[in-house]
Amino acid sequence: MIVIGIDPGIARMGYGVIEVRNRNAEPVCYGCIESGKDQPTGTRLLHIYNELAALLTKYPPAHIAVEKLFFSKNITSAMGVSEARGVILLLAEQQKIPVTEYAPNQIKQAITGSGRADKRQMQEMIRRLLHLDEIPKPDDAADGLSIALCHIHILR
Repeated sequence: MIVIGIDPGIARMGYGVIEVRNRNAEPVCYGCIESGKDQPTGTRLLHIYNELAALLTKYPPAHIAVEKLFFSKNITSAMGVSEARGVILLLAEQQKIPVTEYAPNQIKQAITGSGRADKRQMQEMIRRLLHLDEIPKPDDAADGLSIALCHIHILR
């Protein structure tokens, strides 16, 4: 079973692909889909759509896990994240892939045992739990892995 975790964003969307084999979670790949700030929003969203569609084709998931949007002080940033989330939900619906959303504190709780863990604690636990040699970079990719692993833990 493959689970893809996504940390939504319009400038940088982090993702992590994890496969569960014999009850073991094994990282397949992780990274970011980036779009240029100098491009119109529609062009950026189309780029995200195309890149994410290619990822879903290459690694067909049984589930997609997405971080829930929490409202920040920056309304412009929140709007871009919302638009990127729309692309994720549209693609998932088109391909009949179930989507589960998790709040940041749920993800932290599932990975570290504390809903108040800081970013460094999260990254170190992801490194340990997935037996990686180093902390995944950039941060958004590590977040994608943590979202996927959160979903796997909750499924169990």
